[in-house]
Amino acid sequence: MFDFAGSMAFKRVLIANRGEIALRILRTLRDMGIEAAIIHGREDRLSLPVRLSDFAYDNSRPNPLDSYLDIESVVAAAKELKCDAVHPGYGFLAENANFVRRLEEEGITFIGPSADVITLLGDKIEARAAMEAAGLPTAKGSSEPISEAGVASALADDIGYPVIIKAAAGGGGIGMQIVSKASEFESALKLCQSRAKSAFGDERVFVEKYIEGAQHVEFQVLADGKNAIHFGERFCSIQRRHQKLIEEGPWLDDAKRAEIGSLVCKGAESVGYKGLATFEFLRDAHGDFYFLEVNPRVQVEHTVTELITGHNLVELGIRVAQGESLPLKQEDIEWRGHAVQCRLNAEDPREFIPSPGRLWECHFPSGYGIRCDTHAHPGYDMPGCFDSLLAKLLTWGKDREDAIARMKTALDETVITGVEHLIPLHRRIMDEKDYNDGNITIQYIDNHQELLG
Repeated sequence: MFDFAGSMAFKRVLIANRGEIALRILRTLRDMGIEAAIIHGREDRLSLPVRLSDFAYDNSRPNPLDSYLDIESVVAAAKELKCDAVHPGYGFLAENANFVRRLEEEGITFIGPSADVITLLGDKIEARAAMEAAGLPTAKGSSEPISEAGVASALADDIGYPVIIKAAAGGGGIGMQIVSKASEFESALKLCQSRAKSAFGDERVFVEKYIEGAQHVEFQVLADGKNAIHFGERFCSIQRRHQKLIEEGPWLDDAKRAEIGSLVCKGAESVGYKGLATFEFLRDAHGDFYFLEVNPRVQVEHTVTELITGHNLVELGIRVAQGESLPLKQEDIEWRGHAVQCRLNAEDPREFIPSPGRLWECHFPSGYGIRCDTHAHPGYDMPGCFDSLLAKLLTWGKDREDAIARMKTALDETVITGVEHLIPLHRRIMDEKDYNDGNITIQYIDNHQELLG
């Protein structure tokens, strides 16, 4: 099944991450017979991925985030532990081109795309131009950075209001401003530029048409530097502050999946992409797609695709990084049933404020059609300094109705005490009529404030 020509199997991989994704990667390394090493800060020294790893490297820093963000110390750990490769997971250094270059200099493989591809895709303006050239549909907008309100206003007159101002180096919805009339440009532009500068060290912004009543649909891609295949779409319109809460799939009919799937593969091939990638789109009320961005890494919600296609995406990403050619053809990918994922964040379910603390009681469901990816356990101390994701609860069903019914059962069985969490919100969403009817846009939470209790 796998092409080993010109490839070299890794013996030991450093996991440069923490939490559920570190555990997810560790399990796959074990499956593949690869030794798992991991870095950790003080807060994570007793965590499950650290306890289960073959080699753990204490990388504690006074600022807990630096344990995972200090490039030189992570590279030093990889060298000291004699690792062939580093898996970045998501977040932290996963999209840092300087980190990739440093690993290249040391002869260590980065499990992901090249530094040049990360740089290209990390620049929203450049990425948009590259994907437009490859034939992907994009919303009308500026092809270069805009710094004057007058220029932005003239462009908006041309493409039609409302428009959205975005940071060129942005992510996670930081700094985005929606503008409905010319008089709002001056302040919106300044606000977006200052937020972009403080968050990304880059104040460049651009303007594009704002898609009203949009749905958020993303495509999972795997490429080996030459060829690409796709694993279909995930639907992730239920968000708070541009962060996804519920993801599911499939969502499109076969014809639309084949059409957009073929385009994302061309996009990946056009930039010489290697590894896992997610192509994100907004779909308007007419069903038209507009390219948003490419996430050049494994996504939190890759698990949804694994449930409906039966393929281990993390393993495929590692195999491609080892130098193997694509082990599957497009016609080998089939979709079966429906999957739903709820992110169980340790947050207040009304204001979405993080709720760190010790888990006194902690029980996650199992059984037919249920998957739970979590690093949590009774007695686990949920730190306040990292992302609040505690667990990803997934259900699979023969169709969407079946998957939702099973998710209600799974949520009802889950017990987490000691921190606040989003289970009450997820449970209410599963009963809500618009959700069950599939009548969902990215404004879903804004339009259903009653769900916040």
